[in-house]
Amino acid sequence: MKNAEIKKLSVEELVSTLASEKEALARLKFAHAISPIENPLRIREARKVIARLETAISAAK
Repeated sequence: MKNAEIKKLSVEELVSTLASEKEALARLKFAHAISPIENPLRIREARKVIARLETAISAAK
C-alpha cells in the first residue's frame, strides 16, 4: 500500500485496514514459523505498511 493510497482513506478506513494488515502479518509469521515462506521479505513489507498506517492515524488525530 502506497502513501498516496493511505492519504486518501478516512480515519475509520485506516483503522479497519490496520486491523486487517495486523492479522495478515500474524498469519505470515505463523506460516513462516511452521515452514519457511517463499518470500520472507513480505514480512518486512507488512511491518512497514502497518507503520505507515499507524503514522497516518496519529497524524489525523
